[in-house]
Amino acid sequence: MTTAPTLGTRTLGSTHPLTVSTLGLGCMGISEFYGTRDEQDGLDTIHRALDLGVTFLDTADMYGPFTNEQLVGKAIADRRDEVQLATKFGNERRPDGSWVGINGRPDYVRSACDASLQRLGVDHIDLYYQHRVDRSVPIEETVGAMAELVEAGKVRHLGLSEAGADTIRRAHATHPVTALQSEYSLFTRDLEDEILPTVRELGIGLVPYSPLGRGLLTGAVTRDSLGDDDARRAGRFPRFEGDALDTNLGLVDRVREIAGRRGVTPGQLALAWVLAQGDDVVPIPGTKRVKYLEENVAAADVAVTADDVAALDAAVPRGAVRGDRYADMSSVGA
Repeated sequence: MTTAPTLGTRTLGSTHPLTVSTLGLGCMGISEFYGTRDEQDGLDTIHRALDLGVTFLDTADMYGPFTNEQLVGKAIADRRDEVQLATKFGNERRPDGSWVGINGRPDYVRSACDASLQRLGVDHIDLYYQHRVDRSVPIEETVGAMAELVEAGKVRHLGLSEAGADTIRRAHATHPVTALQSEYSLFTRDLEDEILPTVRELGIGLVPYSPLGRGLLTGAVTRDSLGDDDARRAGRFPRFEGDALDTNLGLVDRVREIAGRRGVTPGQLALAWVLAQGDDVVPIPGTKRVKYLEENVAAADVAVTADDVAALDAAVPRGAVRGDRYADMSSVGA
């Protein structure tokens, strides 16, 4: 038996709106990248999320690769009508995990969607994102193929991820875009300059991924806490390396101090800050543990005051975070 949902809802997009839970769940880490994996823990986390009203689930074909969609499909098999299901295409990988490249060709869009539907065990995807923009294919061609999926009933709403302002405008002119998924947190605020004003002008919702800075802002990450199988130790994320990590952990200590005065965890305060950026913002913190899921959900009840905002701006000034988000930033902002 499930408990009554504790979360409200928010609406992504105004031209082609999609109502989702106030907070979503990023499912990637259940299957790959962030340390050890346990399928039952992942299933338990997704089921608990649904019980708490977190019904906006985010996956992608590349996670695993392919296995995360299968796990999400298994988790929601008897609760599909409760879920707003988002997945992505475009980061093409082989079954052995090796990287092929970014693919936005129309024929690939169609085949990737069919494969995702089969793995998820569903007849439609609520929100289908282009995971990264293929610079070799005009965005109008890619989104045109995505629009065909909407017409066919396989997809309900379209999204982009980490796209640049001009690409967003051109895509939206081809078919209404419901949401942009990009990294956004106290540690990553560059989209405030051009991207956020653009999506708001066009009536596109924002879905921040890594709203907790890939775990840094939870306060749980230390120099020695990451296992050898954790991608954050593999040189992919410069913010977790050397002097940059020391600087960034120092910033987390400042957030921890402010959170302590509020009686919440640093992660809860950081997540509440993202939620406070607007009703068109729906973050998708990822976790593979029920404990951390419940902590994240509680952040929705944390009211961020003007004093909190001022204190956080002083504690983590824009530009204070050391290191790029990725070692290779070439696919971001295309």
